[in-house]
Amino acid sequence: MVAGLLFLAFAYFAVGQAAASRNSAQSAADAAALGAAQDAREQLRDGLLASLHEPADRAVFLRGEAYDAARACLAAGSFAARNDAEVAGAGCRRLADQRQGFTVQVRTTGGMGASVIPGTENEQSEARATAVIEPKCAVPADDPEGDGTDDQDPASGADDKNKDKDRDPQRLTLKCDGQEWSIDPDEPDPTRPDFPRAADLFAVRLAD
Repeated sequence: MVAGLLFLAFAYFAVGQAAASRNSAQSAADAAALGAAQDAREQLRDGLLASLHEPADRAVFLRGEAYDAARACLAAGSFAARNDAEVAGAGCRRLADQRQGFTVQVRTTGGMGASVIPGTENEQSEARATAVIEPKCAVPADDPEGDGTDDQDPASGADDKNKDKDRDPQRLTLKCDGQEWSIDPDEPDPTRPDFPRAADLFAVRLAD
């Protein structure tokens, strides 16, 4: 009877190990997907800086559409490795729908270890996660250098209209979640504290 109870105890422990392994795999997949999306977000900011004199090009970057998916997936592999996993199975893929982002599948690199359940010692867990990149900014519709993606707020009042008239047409003005940025295309210094970071331009989050 004691032996039977011990076996049950070890069996429950093995089940717990399996659950922990699955959780570890999911955490690694989440980190890998977010890592890929964050790398793409940095690329988008760099691309925007390089295209400040090209309104059509910078509009593509502001929409979050222009980045090197292969480079971003290398970042996914790095984040997976930090969490004792590797990109496997379906791998790292750019989303095929209307969203921008990545789906990453990973497999843990370590087994479950010694167990009373035969064949589980070297068993590895797999998991998949998706991260999306969401633009946070728009260019005012009356900006001659913009892409016309921002609709004017009818409740903004005359003050905003007067402010729009005072804008320097040579500067790129962005509205990002209530924060307004004015960028001089001739002095795009990304180290200035008043210059938008990648996180100011795009949100990155896990999604289904």
